[in-house]
Amino acid sequence: MPRIRQTEGLAAAPARTGPDGQRMPAAELGGPERSGPTVGGVRDPIGGNPSAGLTPGRLASILRAAVEGQWTDYLELAEEMEERDPHYRAVLGVRKRSVAQLPITVEAASDSPAHEEHADFIRRWIRRGTLRRSLFDIMDAAGKGFSAHEIIWESKPAHVWPQRMLYRPQRWFDADMIDRDTPRLRVNGGHEALPQHRYLLHVHKDKSGSLIRSGIAYAAAWSWMMKRFTDHDWAQFVRAYGQPIRLGKYDPNSSEEDRQRLWQAVRMIAGDLAAIIPEGMSVEFISALGSGANPEVQERRSAYLDQQISKLVLGQTTTTDAISGGHAVSQEHREVAGDIERADALLLSASITEQLVPWIISLNFGPQEDYPVVSIGRPDEMPIGEWVAAIKDLAPLGLRVETSQIYDRLGIEEPAEDAETIGGVQAAPLDPLAGLFAREGRPGRPAAGRTDPMLVGPYRVFVERMAAVAAEQEIAEALAARAAREAGPALGELTGQIRAEVMAARDMADLKDRLSRLKLDPRGFAAAMGRAIELAQMTGRAAVLEDLRAEDEADG
Repeated sequence: MPRIRQTEGLAAAPARTGPDGQRMPAAELGGPERSGPTVGGVRDPIGGNPSAGLTPGRLASILRAAVEGQWTDYLELAEEMEERDPHYRAVLGVRKRSVAQLPITVEAASDSPAHEEHADFIRRWIRRGTLRRSLFDIMDAAGKGFSAHEIIWESKPAHVWPQRMLYRPQRWFDADMIDRDTPRLRVNGGHEALPQHRYLLHVHKDKSGSLIRSGIAYAAAWSWMMKRFTDHDWAQFVRAYGQPIRLGKYDPNSSEEDRQRLWQAVRMIAGDLAAIIPEGMSVEFISALGSGANPEVQERRSAYLDQQISKLVLGQTTTTDAISGGHAVSQEHREVAGDIERADALLLSASITEQLVPWIISLNFGPQEDYPVVSIGRPDEMPIGEWVAAIKDLAPLGLRVETSQIYDRLGIEEPAEDAETIGGVQAAPLDPLAGLFAREGRPGRPAAGRTDPMLVGPYRVFVERMAAVAAEQEIAEALAARAAREAGPALGELTGQIRAEVMAARDMADLKDRLSRLKLDPRGFAAAMGRAIELAQMTGRAAVLEDLRAEDEADG
């Protein structure tokens, strides 16, 4: 269905339909945002603070409530985990940014002109940057299991496409009370479903099963809480490390008021390492076994917990903790990171292709059977060394490659006609050995007056050099074949006589005597080798003549 454009002289907007063929009112494609924060309402812009005083029992209850459909405390805790732990925030940010900066490509549904137009339309929208700016926030689903963006449409007679994609915090959503798994936006008086044309809902599971339990934060919460305990203990130790213990003694007959003054005195000297006891009472301080290593215990535990979070988020520790065991281990870890990046990109591509693309195309061109495919990720390109080798081997066999593709692949700009260049091989207009190639059953070079179609236009250094090397190889093979054919009978006669004497000899002494009496005639073999040497010399002279002719033409 062709796109409906505004006709001359009419100001009315064209009718728009969704992928299901239903007409979309203009109010649904314009207007202000609908799911923003509400001060004092159900979508608090600030959020709660469930991490304050967090204990194992409290964390267990938060996670249990999330499974039962009460997501608020858990999603607020997941947000605080990123805010309060530099390591968790760093590794999760690496995973988001690695996908957010990948190339975005669009593939048409088919080669038909209509489908190519649809793909070009999506490319035009992507170049505006709306999608690129949103990719990092969309990837927030990796930590929390899902992310939601409200779509603000730009509706004009010439086009309708997303103008803005507004990130909505996951803590504004609750689970559907029936399936306990589908996000529902919290509104005054209840919840509402997310209209497909107004929201991009990206589900990004790190494990199979329930949506809320599949985010990375659900598994990282325990390590994060334990690390907080360790950091708190470490802070207390560092604060008191090296300070002497103050011990005040009071007379048993002293009043309560005197004891309070003594206690305040020892406390005010510095910190909590203070105590008061009656005069005559003794206190013994016993050091714990291995107390000399205590300053390192908290550090090792924090490092261990950071490594577990690195494994959980990135699948490896080399890129964050620098503890790999060598080049091989580092290579394996990089491959793991690449696998995770590709998997994340595939999930993100699927959400955009399935949710955004059909609405953009349908609103502009009408419902379609097939839609363009948006792909996010690095292209699977052949290594440049293998690519060059393939062209070098296949070009002499007739493979035709556009020189512009070679320049683009190598990252080299095509030189201008009058530019000063380095390199370049002049094509020979005539091959004096063409007859030799024909007799050997090999294809010869182009005849006089003909030009190889790969060399039309300015001389291409890369292609010409490959052709020259291939031609030299063919000449050498042809000469070897000719020499073998002409020298074969004479050499076979000589070896036949020697073989007969060897078979007839009784022992080594008899063989020596027979070979000394053997009269071999080498004239046939010498004549064949002489012809081969003469032909090789003629070939070299022809090559020199070609080079001289090429230089004369270049100078003339």
